[in-house]
Amino acid sequence: MTIPPPSPSVLPSDVTQQVHLDLLVLGSGVAGLSAAVRAAGAHGMRVGIITKGELTQSTTRWAQGGVAAVLGGDPDSTDLHLADTLAAGAGLCDVDAVRVLVGEGPARVTELISFGAAFDLDESGQYLLAREGGHSLPRILHAGGAATGVEVERALVEAVRATAAMLHEHTFAVDLVVEGGRVKGVIALEPDGRLVEVRASNVLLATGGSGQLFEVTTNPPEATSDGTAMALRAGVAVADIEFMQFHPTALHHPAMPRPLLSEALRGHGALIRDANGERFVDELLPRDQVSKAMMGRMLDLGVDHCVLDARHLDQFTERFPTIAEALERVGLDPGTDLLPIAPAAHYHCGGVLTDLDGAASLPGLWAAGEAAGSGVHGANRLASNSLLDGMVFGFRCVEAIERGRDGPMATGAMRAVLDAAPSEHYEPGSSVIGGRRIARSILPVDVPVLTATDDDEAVADIRTRLQATLTRHAGVVRDADSLAAAASEVARLAIELTAVRHGSTARLEACNLIEVGAALVHAAAERRESRGCHTRSDAPEPSPEGRVRIVIGGPDPAD
Repeated sequence: MTIPPPSPSVLPSDVTQQVHLDLLVLGSGVAGLSAAVRAAGAHGMRVGIITKGELTQSTTRWAQGGVAAVLGGDPDSTDLHLADTLAAGAGLCDVDAVRVLVGEGPARVTELISFGAAFDLDESGQYLLAREGGHSLPRILHAGGAATGVEVERALVEAVRATAAMLHEHTFAVDLVVEGGRVKGVIALEPDGRLVEVRASNVLLATGGSGQLFEVTTNPPEATSDGTAMALRAGVAVADIEFMQFHPTALHHPAMPRPLLSEALRGHGALIRDANGERFVDELLPRDQVSKAMMGRMLDLGVDHCVLDARHLDQFTERFPTIAEALERVGLDPGTDLLPIAPAAHYHCGGVLTDLDGAASLPGLWAAGEAAGSGVHGANRLASNSLLDGMVFGFRCVEAIERGRDGPMATGAMRAVLDAAPSEHYEPGSSVIGGRRIARSILPVDVPVLTATDDDEAVADIRTRLQATLTRHAGVVRDADSLAAAASEVARLAIELTAVRHGSTARLEACNLIEVGAALVHAAAERRESRGCHTRSDAPEPSPEGRVRIVIGGPDPAD
């Protein structure tokens, strides 16, 4: 017998319907808040925001890296930013999407500054620009040293509160409402346990990433890939889901999420050393290359971490006050101590497939930020492009809605499924990346007889075992056998979760993690090569045939 992952949509039928909106935003990170501010402030739309935590509680606030943008007067150029992004993306970036990112990014940063965001300045009053891994020149704006995410979120939250947006905090978006072939809203679980149907002409998935799929992550506990899971259940096209970026310099410490030692430290001159004190990697390579080099050295030496040497850096506390505070809390002094580091799950490069305006394959549905598979990041995200991504494409979603768009176009990454002549392989000289379509993962398991339970400890145990499974078998390095083992264990955990009564947010999150975890393993097994942050030890090199997007779901090209 075969069953799909447990769906949280099997819930009580007493659903209350709420007021109709022009735009419903799911998530309160940079992408969702940027869109909400634009929609309510500039266009007067009826806007609602649903977030399962508080408005200020998102992955954005954990972003220590800055915002990469080429501002006026810099010796930099958007062409260089484009080239660096394409190089990091290992052949899977959509060139048009990256042009949009680097071309429109400066205007969005300037807009953010107009909302009150304060970025660090040097002694002459000019923006203090940092260089990070994969960037050819310093172009990273920071706030408070390594507190950029906190500052960006603060400015956007204040702007959102000044609009007429309807806020639903501590509210869990369970599933999309689809009628007549388009999105009509969502079913949501309110703090008091009531189910509500929030109706909206347009729904924006800005729900963030999937770091909680793994044992060790820089992401907060809320990063459970809820938007991507909802899209998968609704048959919406999802792409590049196999590419999970591991940040190389997370502090090796029991704290979770792992404190992040910002990329800016390496840009400022910090060095990575092995257990013997030897340097073995260029610290300014893209993250996937640094993480793989670290994992290889750790395995060779039989250790579980490397070290970051920042002892020689001047003005550490002044330049990186938030990192200095975090290190002090765990008893480390960057001026005298070597800082233990190890790779940690950080950023999901794929997600809900979108066109250049953020439209998903289902009319009325949009996606932006980490939940979106826009093609901007390809097979590996360039450092500090994530906040820019959310600001640029959240804005573009709203502008497209204002123009009356109601469905995707064959632009950007969406060409993988909507191009007039979709390619199943790479055409030399072409900038259009075709798609390899695969079915949604169906978990092959025998259904045992289980007794229903509402035990929160049982749900927590399933989540913990899922994280351990994916870390061991589908983490930084994978192969066919490990992915098969992961698929089998995820299937077993899916069955166990069906025995837990519906209703708790903990169970709903576990459902979503299993849904996306199964998809990640399925896509990783299909990608029989190594590319970007997807490394197969049994296929260590990229292949020409691998320059395609692996797409799950979406419209049939024949329709």
